[in-house]
Amino acid sequence: MKKFALAATGGVVAGILATTQVAGPLLAQEAREPSVYEQLDLFGIVFERIRNQYVEEVDEGDLIEAAINGMLTSLDPHSSFLPPRDFEDMQVDTRGEFGGLGIEVTQEEGYVKVITPMDGTPAFEAGVEAGDFITAVDGESLLGLTLEEAVELMRGPIGSEIMITVVREGLEEPIDIEITRDTIKLTAARVRPEGDSVVIRVSTFNDQTMPNIRTGLEETLAEMGGLDQINGVVLDLRNNPGGLLNAGVDLADFFLEQGEIVSTRGRDVIDGDRFGARPGDAIEGLPLVVLINGGSASASEIVAGALQDHRRAVVVGTKSFGKGSVQTIMPLQGDGAIRLTTSRYYTPSGRSIQALGISPDIVVVQPPRLPEAEGEAEEQATARPRRSERNLRGSLDNDSLTEDQQEQIRLEQEQAERVAELRNEDYQLAYAIDILKGLSAIDLAAGNDG
Repeated sequence: MKKFALAATGGVVAGILATTQVAGPLLAQEAREPSVYEQLDLFGIVFERIRNQYVEEVDEGDLIEAAINGMLTSLDPHSSFLPPRDFEDMQVDTRGEFGGLGIEVTQEEGYVKVITPMDGTPAFEAGVEAGDFITAVDGESLLGLTLEEAVELMRGPIGSEIMITVVREGLEEPIDIEITRDTIKLTAARVRPEGDSVVIRVSTFNDQTMPNIRTGLEETLAEMGGLDQINGVVLDLRNNPGGLLNAGVDLADFFLEQGEIVSTRGRDVIDGDRFGARPGDAIEGLPLVVLINGGSASASEIVAGALQDHRRAVVVGTKSFGKGSVQTIMPLQGDGAIRLTTSRYYTPSGRSIQALGISPDIVVVQPPRLPEAEGEAEEQATARPRRSERNLRGSLDNDSLTEDQQEQIRLEQEQAERVAELRNEDYQLAYAIDILKGLSAIDLAAGNDG
């Protein structure tokens, strides 16, 4: 049966807490360690007791699924049982289209935590942020529910509305956010020009990630006049929860000429694997800046770690999520599957980022958004005309530059002003673009000296 590896933050994690009163044969314990077969017999005894004597009639299939899921989720937060419906949803997710709110969630100390809202989705547009804790759905508390149960409450027909209650760091009171469910057609990656720089925004790692990047980069470079006309690339991996391991490896390979990208190590030595780069850097050595934050996980960390270790990129932002394990999806009889953690991954230098994350070379924190009144005041300030020497009546002309040279300077000044405006919208991205300018200036100076 087909298996494939995932390097993503586990979307659904379940926990089972049981308080049991046991009598009679179940209390009998032998001094010796019971065999596996005796323990399976014990499971059968408990199953029969529940089926025959529980206060309400139970569905036998649900009971077995819960037992399997409890066994898997006792291992780690990312191993779980995927019933047929969840398995089908997961397969659709990796192809890039599915229904819902557009958030990646996990469970932390019994609470549902948002790892990241996906770009352009209903949750993103409604203002859900990475790190938010969802405490209630349509007024119904999520406390005490498994993550599967909480996710089930958030599912619903396309076009229907849902109200989630969110606790957010820095806010004294919970806030209610209304979201309209929609079909999520997730664009895995987008490429756009930003001044003389190219920004590659990667939202997730699925089958569409690299095709999106290759096509987008080709079109953007054609629009900008080719590689010679750009000063570098910003690879934006913020709030990217991961996805397919191979897609992450392919993206790192896209910018590397040679060397190891990532290695995986399982319980047995023979289960390990190494992934190396093939010759060919898509941007031919131009400066590269990688943006990460606390919502960057798993495959995102593989890419950032590989480019950082090979000194191919400057990593900017805040510490990443810290998920250093790989899950393998193993289809089972009956159309379901299990998601099982089978290995850990290591960056080229041999470091595991499990629970530690990737530390950026330059820490840049995204400042909170300005309150509306302050934002309006700033807009008014920037809207005022700026006076300079050239605005003064009778000012002298610049006789040392041609008209074309003066026009080029004016264009560069306008471009610098646009980047300054970008700082108000996305400070981290503006910072990354400034770094590209500096690296490009250094390379240019080195070339002139040579």
